[in-house]
Amino acid sequence: MFNVLECATDQHDIRLVVLAALICLLGNVGVFVLLNRSTLCVETRRRHWLMIAAIAEGVGVWATHFVAMLAYRGPMPLEFGIALTLLSVTIAIAFFWAVFHWLGRAPGTVRNMAAGAGAAVGIHGMHFTGMAAIIAPARISYAIAPVLISLALSALLFGAAFVVFTATEGRKKIFLPAILAVLSIVVLHFTAMSATTLTYDPTQASVGGPILSREWLVPAIVLANLVLLALALTGSFVDRWLTDARGIADATLEGLAIVSAGQIVEVNRQLAGLLGVSSRTLIGSVPSRWFVPVAGGTFDIQEGLTVEARIRGSADEDQIIEIATQMIEYRGRRCEVLAVRDLSDRKRAQRAIEHLASHDPLTDLANRASFVRALDEAIAARQPFALLAIDLDRFKAINDIFGHGAGDDILRRVANILRASVRGDDVIARVGGDEFLIVQRAVSGPDDARRLASDILENFAGEMDVARDPMAVAASIGVAFYPLDALDAETLQQNADIALYRAKSSGRGIAVFFDQEMDELARDRRALEHDLRHAITRNQLHLVFQPLVATAFGSVVGYEALLRWQHPERGEIPPDFFIPIAEEIGAIVSIGEWVLREACATAAGWPANISIAVNVSTVQFQVPSLPAIVRDALDSSGLDARRLELEVTETAFMRNRQIALKSLHEIRAMGVRIAMDDFGIGYSSLSNLKAFPFDKIKIDKSFVASISDDEASRSIVRAIVGLGRSFNMPIVAEGVETEAQRQMLLDEGCPQAQGYYFGRPAGDPFGDAARDRQGKSPAGHLSGESTA
Repeated sequence: MFNVLECATDQHDIRLVVLAALICLLGNVGVFVLLNRSTLCVETRRRHWLMIAAIAEGVGVWATHFVAMLAYRGPMPLEFGIALTLLSVTIAIAFFWAVFHWLGRAPGTVRNMAAGAGAAVGIHGMHFTGMAAIIAPARISYAIAPVLISLALSALLFGAAFVVFTATEGRKKIFLPAILAVLSIVVLHFTAMSATTLTYDPTQASVGGPILSREWLVPAIVLANLVLLALALTGSFVDRWLTDARGIADATLEGLAIVSAGQIVEVNRQLAGLLGVSSRTLIGSVPSRWFVPVAGGTFDIQEGLTVEARIRGSADEDQIIEIATQMIEYRGRRCEVLAVRDLSDRKRAQRAIEHLASHDPLTDLANRASFVRALDEAIAARQPFALLAIDLDRFKAINDIFGHGAGDDILRRVANILRASVRGDDVIARVGGDEFLIVQRAVSGPDDARRLASDILENFAGEMDVARDPMAVAASIGVAFYPLDALDAETLQQNADIALYRAKSSGRGIAVFFDQEMDELARDRRALEHDLRHAITRNQLHLVFQPLVATAFGSVVGYEALLRWQHPERGEIPPDFFIPIAEEIGAIVSIGEWVLREACATAAGWPANISIAVNVSTVQFQVPSLPAIVRDALDSSGLDARRLELEVTETAFMRNRQIALKSLHEIRAMGVRIAMDDFGIGYSSLSNLKAFPFDKIKIDKSFVASISDDEASRSIVRAIVGLGRSFNMPIVAEGVETEAQRQMLLDEGCPQAQGYYFGRPAGDPFGDAARDRQGKSPAGHLSGESTA
């Protein structure tokens, strides 16, 4: 009877013991390489690698055990039964397969230690099954305590190996767990062997069945284990390389196809998805089956060639793909790789950008730049065509009253009306806020344009009922012909605008065709606009003053400054004619500032009880610096702000109401009085009175002119006077020309008036010439013109 471990030094082949340790170390390094690979794979491939790792670990532990057993050189010859030997390795593989699955991808400490215990049980099962396979003339017995100690130590060390594997990175993730696993296996083996006792028993020397001879068993085990380990590691690295290569191919945004001998031999996932078929369907087919060049013809593969193509049979006509061809070596053969990029989104975005660049975003009509190109192309074609300029009537007022959202809706409706009126080859453009242009191609004469203009006006009348719909608009149209009216785009457009201006000034809602008389009038107007812009610097403007009197006594309480233009060639031009022009061209801003400064400078020399009234244009209220201009005029002239009165019309509130109210409040805060001029003819008089505390209301002269013979006008005057009394505002009646009108205004309680009856506009009433006239004729009314 002898203990197996006690004979280790004397009866064990040290070389085989070292070999067993090396096998164990190499095997565990390989196993942890495989385990690390499994954590980086998708689930299906992970299971495959766990099975390979379990086989490698089970065989490695088994090989370590049997090589160590074969190192024994005792008095008893040892041989092994094949059945139990194979069962022992199967037990090891099964336990390690279960343990590796139990671990998962990122186990915790408890799970790691539990897995270590499972591995120790599997190694013990393999060990004692392998011991049972010994064929020798002896009986085998075990001491329980060392066996349990070996089980505990092995479980602890294997659990620690799994903990280190989970917690570390890089090389430490492989080698440190491998060393701990080797220690676990060695401790288990030698501790378990120390608990093993062989007792000589001749009756146990022979058993039935095949046996394993130790002469060839050691080389076979070592060779098989090394081959298995080498194959597993090589497979791991090759698989990782192939998987990474496939992953890189699938990670690209482009579709890839490898073509050999004209047939597709490999594709990536993107190409299969782009074509809407499986990879198996693509492999073995020819590229021309799937792609059709945009330029036409058959798809041919040429190195370095990049072509745009469509997918054959695709219902999406907008789908465009780009195919680039390069030569590569694949599987030892020269092949072509097709890089397929879907350009559809880029092409759509490019078309959208080009569309936005050439179209109005609100109405989707052509914009000004696109229209200019279309007009130039029409002229270059040298074929007759008509140019229609369209402007909307009442649009600005509706936009101001109902807001920009309502204005946008109107513009979209107008665009639909114009689309329904023209032919398919005509060009419609929105070139301004409510300005539209149409190029009517291939006209045979003026009648074609007349029909189009008539259709547009009829469609407007049908879609926009001005009588019933407060948001309805009408259209005015000006028409010019190429080449009859002009040979170049600029002149042709100017002539259409001239005709449009005539349509708007002739009653609106009509179509007017250009003629040479209009051209002469337009030239005359342009010359007048030019002269008006320079009227101040040429000293052609001057002021006259019309008295404002108390109705009861006829005493002058102030004067209104009125603008006059003395043209050197045209003579005196009426304000009713040139003031609207000044507002249209923007010259009214500088002219209005000049009037304000001149009036303040003149009134500064008047008696302190005489005020000066100055009209302020609606356009001036669009200039944020108006309050600063008023303040500067007062400061530079020295005029008391309480003597200055600014007269504004209700149209000042129609555009940018908040800006106008802000300016009025700033000006009134200086002490300047604000009067509402032409009251009663605006859009929202009562709301304007509520929005701003005016200092005075001026009744429009149209009511005063008919007060003697029109009871309705007298009632309106009476109502306005009562309204002013309610608001505690003085009332001024404009345009008083007769004693009867003055008396009626006095009877109705109107305190102040102005007009022909009290005096005509004249120069400075307190200048030297005025004093001479007053000395010669101290009594009587001043004569003059009607208020302009």
